[in-house]
Amino acid sequence: MAGTARRKLLLMGRSGSGKSSMRSIIFSNYSAFDTRRLGATIDVEHQNLRFLGNMTLSLWDCGGQDAYMDNYFSSQRDNIFQMVEALIFVFDVESKELRKDIETFVLCLRNLYEFSPSARIFALVHKMDLVVVEKRQDVYRALMHSLEDTSAMFSFKVQGFATTIWDESLYKAWSNIVCSLIPNVGIYQKHLQTFAEISEVDEVILFEKTTFLVLSHVTSSKSPGFESDSTRFEKISNIIKQFKQSCNKLRSQFQSLSLRGSDCSAYLDSMTASTMIMVVMANKLVTTGTGSEEAESGVVDLLENDDPFSGEAENNIILANIKIARKMFEKIEHMSLDG
Repeated sequence: MAGTARRKLLLMGRSGSGKSSMRSIIFSNYSAFDTRRLGATIDVEHQNLRFLGNMTLSLWDCGGQDAYMDNYFSSQRDNIFQMVEALIFVFDVESKELRKDIETFVLCLRNLYEFSPSARIFALVHKMDLVVVEKRQDVYRALMHSLEDTSAMFSFKVQGFATTIWDESLYKAWSNIVCSLIPNVGIYQKHLQTFAEISEVDEVILFEKTTFLVLSHVTSSKSPGFESDSTRFEKISNIIKQFKQSCNKLRSQFQSLSLRGSDCSAYLDSMTASTMIMVVMANKLVTTGTGSEEAESGVVDLLENDDPFSGEAENNIILANIKIARKMFEKIEHMSLDG
C-alpha cells in the first residue's frame, strides 16, 4: 500500500468571519445550530483528517485576531506558509473593515508566492444569508472582481464561492476544494461512468463517507430532467449528513438507505471504507391494456404498482452491481496519490 500523502490547507480570515463554524460543520459533524457554542480560535488549531485511505488533510485553522495575524506574517511566516496546497480565505460579507480584510488577503498571497507558489487559492464570501436575495450576486461579483485582480498580481488564480452555514453552498465549496487536491479524481469519474452505463441507471454520485462531500458524479444524457437543479448533489450531502447526525444522537449506525418515490428510486450504500455511492433511477413505466384499448386510453402505470416485487428485485440488482464494482474502487482508493 502506498504511503500517506499529506495535504496542508490554510483556513484564514478575520476574526468572526465563520472559519471555525464551517470547519466544524464539514469535518466534525456539527449542525449549523451547534456552531453557536464555538469560541474564538486561539492562535492555530491543527486538525489532521484521514481522507480516501491514503490522503491526510492537514487543516490549519488560523485565528483571525490582529495579534495572531501579525505573528503569521512575521515570526511564524515560514512555518505557516511553507508547503501549502491550498489557501481558503473566508470573507465576512458584512465586515465593516473590508479594506483591511483584503489587505490581509494580499499579505497571504505575498507569503504564499514566496513559500508555496503552486498553492491553490480559494475565497469564500461567507454569511451570504445576511444579504437580501436581490443583491447577493452583485455583492459577490464585486468582491470577487477585486480579489481576481489582486491574485493575478502574484500569478495566482482565485476560485470563489458564495457560502452560508444554513444551506448546501458550504458543501459545494468544500467539495470543490477537496476534489482539487485529489490527483486521481479523473479515474473515479471514468469508472463511475462505466458503472452507470453497465447498470443502466440515470445518475450516480460518489461521496466521501465521513464528510459526505461530493467526489464525483455521472448523469445519463437520457435522464428525464435530472439536471434541473444544479445544487442537488450538495443538497443531498446536507440532508444525509443531518440524517446521520440524528442517527448518532439515537446511538444508531447509519449504513445504507433505500428510497422509492413516484418518479424515481435512490439507493445509498458503502462503496469502500472511505466512500459511499448513491444510485438514482427513474421508475420504469409499463403500459396496461392491449391493442386498440391501449392506444385509446393511453394509460400507463408505474412498474412498482403492477409488480410488488419489482422494487426489491431492483434493489438487489443495484446492490449486486455495487458489490462487483467495490474491488475496483478500493484499488483506486489505495493508488499512490503521487503517482
